[in-house]
Amino acid sequence: MNIIVTGGAGFIGSNFVFYELKAHPEDRIICVDSLTYAGNLSTLEPVMNHPNFRFVKLDICDREGVYKLFEEEKPDIVANFAAESHVDRSIENPTVFLNTNIIGTSVLMDACRKYGIRRYHQVSTDEVYGDLPLDRPDLFFHEDTPIHTSSPYSTSKASADLLVNAYHRTYGLPVSISRCSNNYGPYQFPEKLIPLMIANALADKPLPVYGEGLNVRDWLYVEDHCKAIDLIMRKGTVGEVYNIGGHNEMKNIDIVKLICDYLDKPYSLIEHVTDRKGHDRRYAIDPTKIHGELGWLPETMFKDGIKMTIQWYLDNKSWWENIISGEYQNYYKEMYGKKKVLD
Repeated sequence: MNIIVTGGAGFIGSNFVFYELKAHPEDRIICVDSLTYAGNLSTLEPVMNHPNFRFVKLDICDREGVYKLFEEEKPDIVANFAAESHVDRSIENPTVFLNTNIIGTSVLMDACRKYGIRRYHQVSTDEVYGDLPLDRPDLFFHEDTPIHTSSPYSTSKASADLLVNAYHRTYGLPVSISRCSNNYGPYQFPEKLIPLMIANALADKPLPVYGEGLNVRDWLYVEDHCKAIDLIMRKGTVGEVYNIGGHNEMKNIDIVKLICDYLDKPYSLIEHVTDRKGHDRRYAIDPTKIHGELGWLPETMFKDGIKMTIQWYLDNKSWWENIISGEYQNYYKEMYGKKKVLD
């Protein structure tokens, strides 16, 4: 099959590309990314010369470019990872999030309608559900939990989900949606909690923690997430939403302390800062549906996944140091600007 993976130079998208090429070597992966600040082409360097891989530099809001790509590749499946995803950035500049996350999604689905596909899969987030109280550990997000967004980012993702459902109901487009908990693992952009704390701790810089750090997140190792999406887009029921959770709830402050312990850094580096506006308190997903229908369960315990993640950042300092310095933004131009292997 031909599979278009949008946002494939980002954190989860790139890990999904790696997983697909390994798990389904018979399939062709067409990776689309506009290479904005969080899209890092150097991440894809290990597969750039793979015979079943193609990279296309393209904004999913570019209707003409998207249609041209569909004409060329005739995709069987589209997996849409492309999204602006950082909550703090969405609070500062909501418009960018609305354009990419909503308009971009509509362009992709219009292309799917025009050229035909077996499945359009929308990668969403548990943040569309809002949050849960800290004093009710018995409560979890289910697929029928009402949408109750807290930030421009989560609102843009919820809007996209509603649009996907509308295209299924109105046009009969074969769609599926997955909503995941917080991901962690290799190649995560250093503005996110875990890689930011690792990088700052290694440099003996302050470790900024919102408020008291009591906010709870359900952490999911990225490869487990990729396996779940692969199952959904190939075997999941058309028109359905699937929650993907890690069953690894942790307070933010405990994660920061764990990283300090692993790197042998003092807790005195921790700096409590003014809390984020509208900061969600707790996320927790019930993945019963995907387990019952598709047999998926997370395979990586947090105690193991966090060690693998920290070690990856220790072993790949050049990757994230280039990002922090801004050098990664020159990678595309320097390495591929004059070549024809990229479009």
